[in-house]
Amino acid sequence: MKQQLRLAAMTVLFGLVANAAVAEDKIKIGVIVTLSGPAAGLGQQARDGFTLAVKDLGGKMAGRDVEVVVADDELKPDGAVGKVKGLLERDKVDFVVGPIFSNILQAIHKPVTDNKTFLISPNAGPSSYAGKNCSPYFYVTSYQNDQVHEILGKVAQDRGYKRVYIMVPNYQAGKDSVAGFKLDYKGEIVEESYIPLGTLDFQVELSKIASLKPDAVFTFMPGGMGVGLVKQFKQAGLADQIPVLSAFTVDESTLPAQQDAAVGMFGGADWAPNLDNPQNKKFVAGYEAAYNSVPGTYAMQAYDAALLIDSAVKAVKGDLSNKEAVIAALKKADFTSLRGGFKFNTNGYPIQDFYLTKVAKRADGKFQTEIVQKVFENYGDRYAKDCTPGN
Repeated sequence: MKQQLRLAAMTVLFGLVANAAVAEDKIKIGVIVTLSGPAAGLGQQARDGFTLAVKDLGGKMAGRDVEVVVADDELKPDGAVGKVKGLLERDKVDFVVGPIFSNILQAIHKPVTDNKTFLISPNAGPSSYAGKNCSPYFYVTSYQNDQVHEILGKVAQDRGYKRVYIMVPNYQAGKDSVAGFKLDYKGEIVEESYIPLGTLDFQVELSKIASLKPDAVFTFMPGGMGVGLVKQFKQAGLADQIPVLSAFTVDESTLPAQQDAAVGMFGGADWAPNLDNPQNKKFVAGYEAAYNSVPGTYAMQAYDAALLIDSAVKAVKGDLSNKEAVIAALKKADFTSLRGGFKFNTNGYPIQDFYLTKVAKRADGKFQTEIVQKVFENYGDRYAKDCTPGN
């Protein structure tokens, strides 16, 4: 009997020690985004949005301190692999948040998920991992890449644009954007230009547009590419002649540089700063106060990524050792998104609303995108049917 009592006491003691260790250990989160080069503004927004969320959470999740380790992928896939391995092996992170670009995601997805570490993408959402290659260790707080471009294809079709010029970067997200646009658009594509990622001079393409005189231009040019295109489009005298339907070309990461040249241009998004709900108003005000700039989707989706992780950590009471329990908690997505309605599809990509947006100049002189109309409601991507839950 005494031996049994001693064993019971030791079991309780070990349990208390284990629980204390869980409480004392920090939750480590690696953030890997593009922080240098022409596209740095996108990664900075994501980093700042995530950092703001952690601050708003009091720097803790389920009572455990949170440590955020930031890495710059430099928009180089090979280098990103080395950076993410450092986060996994040296820093021993519990979650990896990132990246911005799909080619970087394709480089780091396998190293992270093979390590059974949770990868939360606050932006990149390629079709590659939305279907049969879905993973219970991968979640997206943005969208499946095609979806944002589907908005513009539907708008072009609904508005009766018969001839459209397409111009996108030549990488996976660019190809996904064209596939998305073509889903609903049934008119004539007068030209389909695939441009090297990082291009900043668009004179050749602008000359083609001027000669072909399409009813509209559809483009996806993120970061510095979008800044260059919009300014040159305006300088060429095309902005007042041909409507531009774009994704990630005119947004809060590029508008500070584009300014008046972008006013009136359309975009597709899952959110805009003027979305009317209490949590979003608080977020926009807090972000502007902290960083003196208007938040874009990159910041919003990264903020939501932090809320998603927090919801999962709380659900498992801070104990991340049971991977299956964390997976179940992440899939539940039990948090209030800044965009309002949000839930995960079977593939870890969101089901959500999508909008047509338009660039406007605010009374304070700053620029932002604003919602024009809701285009899709509670919309899930078309690849989810090929994902087998538990893959």
